Amino acid sequence: MDISIGRGKTVRRAYGIDEIALVPGVRTLDPSLADTHWEIGSIKREIPIIASAMDSVVDVRMAVLLAELGAMGVLNLEGIQTRYGECEPILDKIISVGKSEFVGLMQELYAEPIKPELIQERIGEIKKQGGIAAVSLTPAGAVRFGETVANAGADLLFIQATVVSTAHLSPKSVSPLNLAQFCQEMPMPVVLGNCVTYEVALNLMQAGAAAILVGIGPGAACTSRGVLGVGIPQATAVVDCAAARADFAAETGKYVPVIADGGIITGGDICKCLACGADAVMIGSPIARAKEAPGRDYHWGMATPSPVLPRGTRINVGTTGTLKEILIGPAKLDDGTHNLLGALKTSMGTLGAKNIQEMQQVEIVIAPSLLTEGKVYQKAQQLGMGK
Repeated sequence: MDISIGRGKTVRRAYGIDEIALVPGVRTLDPSLADTHWEIGSIKREIPIIASAMDSVVDVRMAVLLAELGAMGVLNLEGIQTRYGECEPILDKIISVGKSEFVGLMQELYAEPIKPELIQERIGEIKKQGGIAAVSLTPAGAVRFGETVANAGADLLFIQATVVSTAHLSPKSVSPLNLAQFCQEMPMPVVLGNCVTYEVALNLMQAGAAAILVGIGPGAACTSRGVLGVGIPQATAVVDCAAARADFAAETGKYVPVIADGGIITGGDICKCLACGADAVMIGSPIARAKEAPGRDYHWGMATPSPVLPRGTRINVGTTGTLKEILIGPAKLDDGTHNLLGALKTSMGTLGAKNIQEMQQVEIVIAPSLLTEGKVYQKAQQLGMGK
C-alpha cells in the first residue's frame, strides 16, 4: 500500500531482515534430512554461503579453505592481492594505522596499479590447490582485465559495483561495458550485481547473468546508505528480485540464482534471506572474524579505496574462531554467528523445508519485536541475542 509522505509524493514501505520472522508450518523434519545444496553454473555447493570479495575476507588461502569446507570465496581482483606481490606488509599498514589516517592510507595503497600478471598468478594459485577460482571485477575493471581473467581460466567471474544496470550512461570518452555481449563472450559463468529492484534484476537476467547479487549498503563496513542515501532494506530487495527470477524462469525456462549480498550476520539472517527467495548469501564480516581471515581482526569494504569518495570504513570485528567453527561448528558462541550451516539445517527442519526451494516458500510475518521480545536479561547482560 502506498503511503503519502507529503503532497504529491507517495512511497511504499520496505522491510529489513530484522523486521521479519519465519512461521513454522504443519510439518517438521529432522535437520539431517535438510538438503542445503545449491548450484551456480556447473558448480554445486553444500553450503549456500559465498565469502565476499573483500581484501579482509578472501585471499588465496581462504578461497581454497572455503571450497574445501563446501562453501565458496570470491577474490577481489582490484584489491591488494593484484596490486602487490607481497601482501603481508600492506595488511600490516592497514591494520596498524589510526582511525583518522585510514582513508588517506587506503587511497594511497590502492593507487598502485593492478598488474595483469598477478591476476593470472592468483587465479593459478587457487586452481593449483584445488580451490574454486571465483573472482570479482568492477564493470570498468572487466573492460580492462576480462581477457586476462578468461586466459587465466577462472571458474566464475563476479561483475560488482554499488549498482549495476544494463542502461548505464557514460561520457562520450568512455566506452561502457556491454553486459550482454560480455556474458556471451566469456568462457565462464558471469554473476552480475548489485541490484535491489525487480526491473534491474530482470534486465540483468536477460543480459545473461548466471546469477545476480542483491543488496545495496547493508554491509557491516559499508557506508553507502549514509553517503549516498541509496538502498532498499534487504528483505524487500530480495523478494522483489526473486519475483523477477520467477517471471524470467516462466518465460525462458532458465533459472537464475539470487544471491543476497550484505547485512547478514547470523544463521537466522541467512534463513530469512532464503525464505525471501534467495538461493545463497554473500557475507563479509562473519567470515572476517575467522582465525584464517587476512584482515586479522579487522574488516573493510570494497568501495573504501575510492580516490574521491570512500563509501566504507574499517571496523574491528575481532577473531571468534576458525573458519570451520563459523561455517559448520561446533559453535563456541551463543549469538548465532557460529555453525551457520547447522543453524540453517535446524531452521529448515523446524519449518519443514526439505530443500532450499521449499525454504523459499515458507510463510513470513512482519515482526519488529522478534529480536527483542522477552530478551531483557540477555540485553542487560550482553549475552546471546543481547550482544
